[in-house]
Amino acid sequence: MTARGTGLIVGPPSEAIEAKAPSLVEDAYRAMKTAVRDNVFPPGYQGSEQEIAIRLGMSRTPVHEALIRLQEEGLVRVLPKRGILVCALSPADMREIYDLIATLEGLAAELLAGDEALRRPALERLDAINVDMRTALDQDDLDAWAQADDRFHRELVERCGNSRLARAVHTVMDQSHRARMLTLRLRAKPVRSLKEHLAVTSAIRKGDAVKAGTLARAHRQHARDELMPLLETLGMRHL
Repeated sequence: MTARGTGLIVGPPSEAIEAKAPSLVEDAYRAMKTAVRDNVFPPGYQGSEQEIAIRLGMSRTPVHEALIRLQEEGLVRVLPKRGILVCALSPADMREIYDLIATLEGLAAELLAGDEALRRPALERLDAINVDMRTALDQDDLDAWAQADDRFHRELVERCGNSRLARAVHTVMDQSHRARMLTLRLRAKPVRSLKEHLAVTSAIRKGDAVKAGTLARAHRQHARDELMPLLETLGMRHL
């Protein structure tokens, strides 16, 4: 707008600009992460910031800042003057990720089981998600099952009272998401996965920290031991 009697263009208050910019970066970050997780930008994809901004319908500045965040999370590499490269994972990377997740989620389950104040609200969410998983399996809806499974593991770590642990798990879960989805329909129907979720939830409800941790670790180890031979059989070297 024009300031009265000056002819100068007056922009929005600086507070409004500062509030808007982080929102644009967050929007770009979420859009780009989703594109990488869902294989819209597959492993090995290389593109300029301008190209990505056009595909996302955004300006380059928030896209640039979002890509820096994604590089910190190991999803992309920022290539000076060349744009970005979507990082590929090897089967060895996947094994490392599952080993790390098993350890951290085991600790998260122990923390939840050992703290009644944390346990009660967490169980409400975990129980509801287990119902969603059972419904998805009954309807043979693997996509809905995968979404519920992802929510279960995120809730487990987000509610354990250790925010650094949760952030670490989220980062490696995002890195491994593509491989899980690529092999979703090549694995056996995940009936055992639901049974193991129910067992972990039951141990948390009883306040049995040792059992909850043991079961949570075993659950991820079983998933690893199912996935790794499948990747080898399919010859999937870049995920």
